[in-house]
Amino acid sequence: MTSKPTATPDAQVWLARYRRWQAIVEPALWTVFFCGQATLNSLTVWLDIERTRLGFAPWEPVVWEWSSNLVLLALVPLVIAFERRFGLHWNTWRDNLRWHVLASMAFSLVHVTAMVGLRKLAYASQGGDYVFGNWPLELFYEYLKDARSYAAILILVALYRLLLLRLQGEASLLQAPDSGAPVEPIERPERFLVRKLGKEFLLPAAEVEWLQAWGNYVNLRVRSHDYPLRTTMAAIESRLDPARFVRVHRSYIVNLDCVQEIESLDSGDARARMRDGGVVPVSRRYRDGLRRVAANGA
Repeated sequence: MTSKPTATPDAQVWLARYRRWQAIVEPALWTVFFCGQATLNSLTVWLDIERTRLGFAPWEPVVWEWSSNLVLLALVPLVIAFERRFGLHWNTWRDNLRWHVLASMAFSLVHVTAMVGLRKLAYASQGGDYVFGNWPLELFYEYLKDARSYAAILILVALYRLLLLRLQGEASLLQAPDSGAPVEPIERPERFLVRKLGKEFLLPAAEVEWLQAWGNYVNLRVRSHDYPLRTTMAAIESRLDPARFVRVHRSYIVNLDCVQEIESLDSGDARARMRDGGVVPVSRRYRDGLRRVAANGA
């Protein structure tokens, strides 16, 4: 039976309330960020034009900045979805970095193409014609800026997730008592101790749906929440029940009781669909072992 804290800290109350509005707040924050950036940049460019007396109409910097930032805003969900598929975690960034380099190029090409299209429409509405310039040279110039924007989005997403993880709580392994015998095996823990801002409760190991390597931590996935445990995948794998928990990727361990189906991919890899709707990658190295253990346990 899981023991839970008798009182909920203010931060936990805030987090519970935020979860109900999270799907609305997150897009709103991105919208405020890019619209604010477009507004401030428009004003800055307009002041530079006025100061140097360049021959541009006042509406032109507004078109330049808003066309760029609105397209960037539209691309944010695609970047986040791509990062979920090719995560840049401690154990996967070497494998996935090349995909993000290619994705940043596609990101820049889409950004520039859509941005120029919007500018041409805006200029045409004013009886003018927008000239982008030498396309190869301008594309390279824009990519240097867009690569930074792409990286900034990934960094902001990572920091945001880290903040939520810290508020959700951090897990630790139960330690042997100072005196007397432990109430459960320390070498193979049946429960984890979770601390949430001064409060503690016990989390049964059987309720952990999967584990994911995350830097110097391993995230324990439980009912759509992640609890970071300061350890390595190799260390925690040796202390889990091998009849229940199976390594499926260099960065993932799954609870067989929570696997709904295993779907093969054309690449030779696979993915495990979990009962909560989550998807966990299964690499070729571990695919056959997962199926064998799952079949034996069926």
